Amino acid sequence: SPPTMSDILTASRLQNLDIRLQKLGPFFRIGARNLSTGAELGRAEGMIRVWFGGRRILHLDSLRLTKETLGMDRSIFGIGLFIGAVAIRHGFDCGCDTAELLAINDSEIYHSKLVRFYRRLGFKEAHEVKGSSMADLGHMLVWGGIGTRMDADLHYLMTKWCSRFK
Repeated sequence: SPPTMSDILTASRLQNLDIRLQKLGPFFRIGARNLSTGAELGRAEGMIRVWFGGRRILHLDSLRLTKETLGMDRSIFGIGLFIGAVAIRHGFDCGCDTAELLAINDSEIYHSKLVRFYRRLGFKEAHEVKGSSMADLGHMLVWGGIGTRMDADLHYLMTKWCSRFK
């Protein structure tokens, strides 16, 4: 069975992470701090998008890790994974079946690393937002930039990563 929010938060405290989820209507913010120092390590923001017919999508706007994380022994992948797990569990609890994000393309090297990172998490490329067509305009308004739009099945993500949080 997938990890509960409580499982994820308990596991994060064992890693010296204090992760908090704040909600305001469909919007959410997740903050991660070092339990010992209180220093911010990262944050994610997004919203629950409701489509016609009541279908819900977890829309991840941003995931940012601070420079403080680079100095820690644990991998950035680990901290990003905890923040992502809270977002995914939140979406799951809100009835979402899909998560979507944009692997922003502000530099080719960084972009390919981001795409590989999200692919490793379980996301698949859905659309290249290049900014060169009218079809891209909607994507650019939603995401605020160009890059690779990626989607993932939430139940698959919960199942794939649950062993990390039990």
